[in-house]
Amino acid sequence: MVHVLSSRTLLRPADPERSRAFYGGQLGLAVHREFGTGPERGTVYFLGGGFLEVSGRCDVTPSPALRLWLQVADAAAAHEELTAAGVEILRPPVKEPWGLIEMWIADPDGTEIVLVEIPADHPLRHRPGI
Repeated sequence: MVHVLSSRTLLRPADPERSRAFYGGQLGLAVHREFGTGPERGTVYFLGGGFLEVSGRCDVTPSPALRLWLQVADAAAAHEELTAAGVEILRPPVKEPWGLIEMWIADPDGTEIVLVEIPADHPLRHRPGI
């Protein structure tokens, strides 16, 4: 069995500077570390319990099989903040049949990002017997 100590999602954007402006500027993700120099340098952002690395360059359209899932405390507040920051909202916050409140956006390359609020009464917030 593999013992995983840490993890990160790696993104190879078409335009690294544009992606750094999106993730660091518009989304406001905090920088964990940076490495290298020049436009294709790497930037690693905090994503709650994980990391997102934006580095290198790739001219291939991202796979629709990859999506980022980001939990937020308040989807309505995130909607207001991201709209004010100029982020295109693909779908505003909606309470789904499974009880989560989800809002959809995409990064500059089209990678879809779902921002999820877990309501106080949702089973993910409660663990029976604990």
